[in-house]
Formats: sequence, structure tokens, C-alpha cells
Amino acid sequence: MEDFSEFVGLSRPTVSKYFSDPMSVRQKTREAIEQALKKSGFRPNIFAVNLNRRRSNILGVIIPNSTDPFYMALTRRIEMIANESGFLAFVLSSDGKAEMEDRAIKTLKSMNVAGAIIAPLGVESHHATLDELGRSVPLIYVDSPLDETSSFVGTNNRQSFNLIVDYLCRSGEPPCYFGMPHVNTNALTRQTAYLEAMDQFKMAPSIVELTDSKSWDFERFGFEEATRILTSGQGFPTRTVLCANDRVAFGVIAAAFQLGLKVGHGANYDLRVAGHDDHPLSRYACPPITTVAQNYNEIGRLAIEMLLGRLGEGEGLATTPAARILLNAELMLRTSA
Repeated sequence: MEDFSEFVGLSRPTVSKYFSDPMSVRQKTREAIEQALKKSGFRPNIFAVNLNRRRSNILGVIIPNSTDPFYMALTRRIEMIANESGFLAFVLSSDGKAEMEDRAIKTLKSMNVAGAIIAPLGVESHHATLDELGRSVPLIYVDSPLDETSSFVGTNNRQSFNLIVDYLCRSGEPPCYFGMPHVNTNALTRQTAYLEAMDQFKMAPSIVELTDSKSWDFERFGFEEATRILTSGQGFPTRTVLCANDRVAFGVIAAAFQLGLKVGHGANYDLRVAGHDDHPLSRYACPPITTVAQNYNEIGRLAIEMLLGRLGEGEGLATTPAARILLNAELMLRTSA
């Protein structure tokens, strides 16, 4: 920055002011700096700049899986609103590994981020590392809460499972529950929500016994477990299978297809399969998956606005550190169930 200031013939504070907000300097000064930028190719190191600020304009985002469409949609919404508010969203993936999540948390702390939005692994999260970061900057959790006292934006699993269980019980055999790998708190929360819904409708619950797994490869998990169950000679306890999420349902439907079973609604079908989340590809599965839709965009919008509110920025939501927002889901009726 010193060298560039000398090159353009202006003071360093003037040049710094331009990089913070180009419209904050006079037009003639702005034109001189922009012409010098073209000649020199200089670009400031935004991370170094932020390290020198009392509060940076970088917001950290940590997700468990960068290829999952849910997290892709979530981060896209967060990045867009952050950018409109003058912040840069820096996204890191833990790849479903506790040690990588720990490293990502430490990276955000070293970058002097202003705040962070985190989809934690939950059951294996490094709580001490997160607590340390949370003491210095506001943290908002999405998808699955870290604990009962953290700021959180996500889906109301009780409402969503009540919705899908009610429909499945009214339209055919009551559902058995096919869970997900225990990679975050959603695994237990969704199973509990299923049990509560079945109890409310005075139906006997049935949890499918599955192999313990910590894999984020949900489709493979669903396929291998369903294949094992369907070839064991016993099969599922009912002809209706409610999966913890749509990605697991993809695997269950694929296993049924390979074994010659017909998945769909009605007397001519062997199995009904329903999911949760409304994965972007659910409507294009064969058959299209009956599910409940999470509002990805709204979760992302509320999370970033909650964080901006905690930072005292613009129209951000003014909330307490323990604020929790649970969004209702919408039933999506398709031909798989």
C-alpha cells in the first residue's frame, strides 16, 4: 500500500479511504487511483487489511458439505446479502470431519472475522474451539443447533414430521422410520419428531434397525442399508418408509428398484417411500419423492440478517445471543408415496 501510494502520488490514508469506499474520495482523486491501478496491476490484500482493522468486513461461514445442494443454496443466499451489506462471506467446508471443522474455526479466528454462520457437525464439534470464537464474535448456527442456548435458524422438525406422518397415516399404512447417519443433531431430533408424531396420531412407531454410521454419503448409506433389509427375508415392518432426508430416500428407492420392487402410491405398488428436505433433485427422481420442503432461502436470509443485527448493521434483525428461529415446512405430494 505504501509503494502504491507513492506510485499514484497520494497519501496512504487517501488511498485506503478509496479502497474502503471509492465514492468517499473526490472524482479527480478516484480517476487518478483507478488509472494507477490499471498501470500497476496493484490490488490490496483484503485479508491483511482486515487484520489491521478493529472489526473486519469478513463474515465466516462453515458448512459440513460443500457439494450438498442444501448448503450450496444456503451459502449462495448468505453471500448475496452479505455482499449487499458491504461484507465478504468467506466459506469453508469441514467435509464432515471434526478435525477439519476445528481447523476451519481456528482459520476464521486468525482472519479476524466480524462474525460467523456455522452449520455444526454437532455430535463431534469441538465445543471449546467454538466457545472461544463465540467469546470474541457473534455466531449464528444453521441446520442443526450446537446446543439449546445458541443463536439458531432452521426447520421446525416437529412441525415438518407431524405434517408428513399425518399424511402418510391417512393415505396408507403408517410409516416406519428409516434414519440417517449420526453426523449431527438432526439424526436424533428427526427420530424424536417421528416418535412424537406417531404418538400424537395414536399409531405404533417402528424404527428400522440400521448400521451405525458417521458417513455423509447418505445415498450410499440408504442404498446399502435398504438392500440389506430387503434381502434379509424380513423386509421393512410396513409398506411405508419415511426417510430422515431425501438423500437417504434416493438410496432406498434405488435399492428397491434393483430388487424389482415397485415404489409408489396405491395397491399396485410394493412400497411407499417418503423423505424430508425437498432436495432440488427430489422432483426428478424416479418416482418423484413425496417430502416436506425446507425453506433454504429463508433460512439463509434470516441467518445473515440475524448476524448483521448482532453486529449493529442496517436493517439486520435485533436479537439476543440465544435467539432461535424455527421455520415451518411445506408438504410436497409426489408419486413415491
